[in-house]
Amino acid sequence: MSTNNIKNDLEKAFHWYQKAVEGGDVRAIYGLAFCYKYGEGTEKDLEKAFHWCQKAAEGGDVEAMRGLAIRYRNGEGTEKDLEKAFHWCQKAAEGGDVEAMRCLAIYYKNGEGIEKDLEKAFNWYQKAAEGGNYQKVAESGDVRVMRSLANRYYNGDGTEKNLEKAFHWYQKAAEGGDVGAMNSLANYYYNGERMEKDLEKAFHWYQKAAEGGDVEAMHSLAICYKNGEGTVKNLEKVFYCHQKTVEINKISFKNEFCNKCKQPYTEYQWCQQCNSKQFRQEFSKWTSKNKYIDKFIQEAQLNAKNNYEVLEWIPYDKLLNINYYDKGGFSKIHKANWLDGPIDSWNFDKQQWNRWIFQAGYNVILKTLNNSLSIDDKFLDEWKYHYNCQKNSFSKFIQIFGITQDPYNLNYMIVMSYAKKGNLRKCLSDIIKLKCQAKLQLLKKIILGLKVIHESDLIHSDLHDDNILMSDNHNELFIIDLGLCKPISNLQTSGKKDNEIYGVVPYMAPEVLRKKPYTPASDIYSFSIIMWEFTSGIPPFNDKAHDHQLIYDICKGERPEIKKNTPKCYVDLMKRCWDSNPSNRPTITELEYEISEWIRCISKFYEINRDGNDMYLVPDVNNKLYDDMLEFVKANNTLAQEQTDISTIVQLHSQAYYTSRNITEILVKENSECLEYIIEV
Repeated sequence: MSTNNIKNDLEKAFHWYQKAVEGGDVRAIYGLAFCYKYGEGTEKDLEKAFHWCQKAAEGGDVEAMRGLAIRYRNGEGTEKDLEKAFHWCQKAAEGGDVEAMRCLAIYYKNGEGIEKDLEKAFNWYQKAAEGGNYQKVAESGDVRVMRSLANRYYNGDGTEKNLEKAFHWYQKAAEGGDVGAMNSLANYYYNGERMEKDLEKAFHWYQKAAEGGDVEAMHSLAICYKNGEGTVKNLEKVFYCHQKTVEINKISFKNEFCNKCKQPYTEYQWCQQCNSKQFRQEFSKWTSKNKYIDKFIQEAQLNAKNNYEVLEWIPYDKLLNINYYDKGGFSKIHKANWLDGPIDSWNFDKQQWNRWIFQAGYNVILKTLNNSLSIDDKFLDEWKYHYNCQKNSFSKFIQIFGITQDPYNLNYMIVMSYAKKGNLRKCLSDIIKLKCQAKLQLLKKIILGLKVIHESDLIHSDLHDDNILMSDNHNELFIIDLGLCKPISNLQTSGKKDNEIYGVVPYMAPEVLRKKPYTPASDIYSFSIIMWEFTSGIPPFNDKAHDHQLIYDICKGERPEIKKNTPKCYVDLMKRCWDSNPSNRPTITELEYEISEWIRCISKFYEINRDGNDMYLVPDVNNKLYDDMLEFVKANNTLAQEQTDISTIVQLHSQAYYTSRNITEILVKENSECLEYIIEV
């Protein structure tokens, strides 16, 4: 057909559209708008196109409604007006137009012409998908729709079953942050469905999904840790995953029964009734030769509600490759391999304990209790406090497995879990490079450990970065060394005889340095110094002697220098925590709330703006939190730019001490003005 013929046909079409319009035909009205928009059969005129599109929309034509919304959104033939664009898009969607449903979801998602509402966005995405627009909807970027599309391909629901396409969309949704998709993707890798089995990738995605709160993934993660699939075997992690599953589901293991007594398990694969009987039968087979230690271990075994609460007398000859590892303020620390490994469960068939046995033994730490030959009940208090806190929080304190005795010097040694990365101080060079949300997560773990201590009516009294250990993947922290930990009531009534000061000077609250009683607020002060370390990457006052002068300066109000680019809200909280007046410091509960809110807002920001486009607002955030969130985002951006400039070299003053010691001796040796100030103020 020639160009002239086409032109003539378009002119005829335009003519008949005009005639039909005179008769009130709504579709013809929209056809006329189409002609004016593209200049078909008449001269192109966007204003007339808008006019006739509006007429058709007002006449009830759904397609015209969607077209009118587009014109208002783009300012085509009229002034740009997002609210009117939203209005007509909504009318078209309610009229059944599938493409309008998808566009309406985008309006809600971006907060264009209407208040942002992610739930409504998802609902309209779903409606569009149900209307047959699934592929296009998924490509719009909503991860929940991606997962829903993946489920359809996986189950053959409304479409032909296709595992490859299901995998593709699970992967897209998982990478976009959808927790359920992460678990499904992990299952693909674990089972090798239509692909090569990859246990490391399976473990990675199970871990990501578990961190997002997926219970099924948490259970699968426990299996990976138990069998060493995609990771190394880890008893503590197995128990942690099972406990988190219970915590999230708010259920118990009452539907699982003991093979012997047929009663419900008290915890995962643990029957307290049968196991306590078994422990009692074995009491005659071992002894520490100290009645207080025997009693401590026996009571723990009889009352253990799970394998994590079990303590044992561990024969020294079951420990191999004992090597010096580190030195604390009051004890030496060795690393060893425990041949037997920790108890897992009772094997009724073999009539023996199932244990975590490794070819090279189970890595443990041995902490020597100096001068402990004639140990008494009071001497064991530190470990009783630690053990009770361990029971109350299975992931915030390093696990104690039991006690042994060095046959050469007869000192008793605590056998505890080994944290591969060592103490927090050794990890500062890594922590300083983390994004704000990761640092806040680590700080929250310390807070939760402190919370257990404070809610047990205890005070740590010696919190510093040498008394916090880090797991090998940098996502777990464990509080240790409750050696100076005391019940609050004891500290408030103790006499001068017990009132010596121990600790690490830079972390000690000024009131403690003035020989006032420890309080929970003293721990909060110590926590503030750790907050500062997370922004500096170096220990506090590393360039000064830790002597009477520093003590004097701290009491007078000196604090570590605030680092450049630290978010103001973070600085404000840190300053409240190290306020000279203990009454002005936040409680552990207040700290937990504030840092949790920061984590929530920052995580939500990056979830919504995961493509790096920082234009979308975060819902459910007040003005103060919104400003705080932006400060952290800005700090993250600055960190990314300055990453190469971060120095990890730390020069320590020759008299800077970062292990606990008797501070009273420093004060007594100095007969000076500063001593008077410290004692009397």
